[in-house]
Amino acid sequence: MHFQLALTLQAIWTAVCHAAMQHYPAAWGHYDVCKSQVYSEDGLTWDYMACQPEAADMTQYLKVSLDPPNITCGDPPETYCALENPYMCNNECDASTEELAHPPELMFDIEGRNPTTFWQSSSWKKYPKPLLVNITLSWHKTIELTDDIVLTFESGRPEQMVLEKSLDYGRTWQPYQFYATDCLDAFTMEPKTVQDLTQHTLLDIICTEDYSRGYVWKYDKTVRFEIKDRFALFAGPRLHNMASLYGQLDTTKKLRDFFTITDLRIRLLRPATGATMVDENNLSRYFYAISDIKVHGRCKCNLHANSCVYDKEKLSCECEHNTTGPDCGRCKINYQGRAWSAGSYLPIPKGTANICIPNSIGPVIRPNASSLGVINRKEVAPQIAFSTAPSVYVANSKRDCECFGHSNRCSYIEVLNTVICVSCKHNTRGQHCHLCKMGYYRNVSAELDDENVCIAPVCDDELLRCQNGGVCVNNARCNCPPEYSGLLCEKSRCDSEAAGCGSRESGQPPLTPPSPCGLLTLLLLGSALLREAPCWPAAL
Repeated sequence: MHFQLALTLQAIWTAVCHAAMQHYPAAWGHYDVCKSQVYSEDGLTWDYMACQPEAADMTQYLKVSLDPPNITCGDPPETYCALENPYMCNNECDASTEELAHPPELMFDIEGRNPTTFWQSSSWKKYPKPLLVNITLSWHKTIELTDDIVLTFESGRPEQMVLEKSLDYGRTWQPYQFYATDCLDAFTMEPKTVQDLTQHTLLDIICTEDYSRGYVWKYDKTVRFEIKDRFALFAGPRLHNMASLYGQLDTTKKLRDFFTITDLRIRLLRPATGATMVDENNLSRYFYAISDIKVHGRCKCNLHANSCVYDKEKLSCECEHNTTGPDCGRCKINYQGRAWSAGSYLPIPKGTANICIPNSIGPVIRPNASSLGVINRKEVAPQIAFSTAPSVYVANSKRDCECFGHSNRCSYIEVLNTVICVSCKHNTRGQHCHLCKMGYYRNVSAELDDENVCIAPVCDDELLRCQNGGVCVNNARCNCPPEYSGLLCEKSRCDSEAAGCGSRESGQPPLTPPSPCGLLTLLLLGSALLREAPCWPAAL
């Protein structure tokens, strides 16, 4: 009776936990259209938008490798015992028999069959030598993670494990998260959970003890790396404020890179033992077995493609916006009229395409959008694209020396048949002095020929971070939450106080009206500042 009650309570608890973990939308995001035709004063034009592929189960496209290569059970055949009962030894692994084999491919097959299929390692027969296994998942393509990484173990969850990532196809590795029954003992790290993270510590590498319990918790089979809980730090508990998350991903490279991978590596360091001591007389109880691995994400296409194809065992983006490459990371030949730039999530909801434009075939014309900062997404569809006849043009140095007033010197490069500006001023650079130097950012309120077109950053999400949840917009200002103000959102508005900033509960002194002399001084000072300060845009 008590046993049946315990099973019932366990089933209810599992259902409640599962329901609690499904509070996020199954598929999030927009940006599924790259361009559309619209009518304007110039006739039929293209409206270009940032775009990205749909999220998918990325385990369909990976290659798995094990280290050591012969760690899979079954060669020679072996009998295994249950972790919770050393006398229940009826599990056999034999690589030569399909029904009894447990190869690595079974970590990625369709689940739901009975009995469950799984990969299994050889047992800990070489104890006390550690039972170490590296499982490497490789895509040969940059992937952006969109959902939790979930590992399902059939042998009890490991007592020590590390999840690692690579951004350079396995040449170097960085830890994603540490897992242990005792983080201090295993990795000399204080135990934490994802709930301990904040917007400022989201990139911290933590060790968690939540997924390493022994056989008492045998119904808890999964180990997770929580992607969506980290997204929720910016987008809210139910990911309803995706604009905030997209703004952070757009302006913070380190945050984008954190959720981007080319490879994952699961380092299994110690199997589940269910006790403080290892039973050396029954080492066949200790092994690793994984029935399922879930990795959801999308191809990284730099917001220049809305589809990704798998051909000849290789993933590649179907690039738009006149871009090319596996990640749409460069401009097509004859479309290098300005430097390549990734698309932008901003402004919400269509973003900015930052398309590659045709090479100059005459006097340089200022485009509607530049890599300094996009002014308008709409551009007239280039008619040159429809011509198959090669055009021969000899650059005219006087006519083509267009530097937007940042230089009066140009140099003609005969090999490329093009003219470039020399000695760009006002913190600009590039073929037409149309880009900003490193460390300077486009002043979106200024035209390209303005001396103040490139300005030093107000914020950069690294050294000059917007505080209290503020979002850095174009490195020119912090977009502060309603309850904060200031250059870096460092000042509280006291909006949450019922009696205002002067209440006793607020902890701030009461506001007193200034004297007439003080008002006159403030007015004069404000007038002087307005005459000297540059105009700020009403909206960026």
